[in-house]
Amino acid sequence: MKTENIEGLSLFEINLLIQQGGRFVMFPNLMTRIKSYTIYFIRPEEKTFNYALKHLKKNLTLAWRTLPLRPLYISKSLFYLAIGGKNCTQNILADLRQINPVNNPNLYCLQYV
Repeated sequence: MKTENIEGLSLFEINLLIQQGGRFVMFPNLMTRIKSYTIYFIRPEEKTFNYALKHLKKNLTLAWRTLPLRPLYISKSLFYLAIGGKNCTQNILADLRQINPVNNPNLYCLQYV
């Protein structure tokens, strides 16, 4: 999974933005069987409409290729557009906390500097 809009942010800054109303949002690609979603970090003052519209266009163009399942895919895509995406903030924060290394300097080495 690829996470966008967190370039240059530390874990502390991400936590502050989440406390102010930010969140991680995922828009599932309904036409592929591969689970490679793009996750967007939505800042508190940002709207999800631009990201949802991009995925709606992709799902509409790909849904026309499968004639019998067309209404199902389009309705699911409209559902995710209406609710603003699938919120996956807690899962991503748990992964970030697990990956983020803790800086514990060796004080024994620092006394000789």
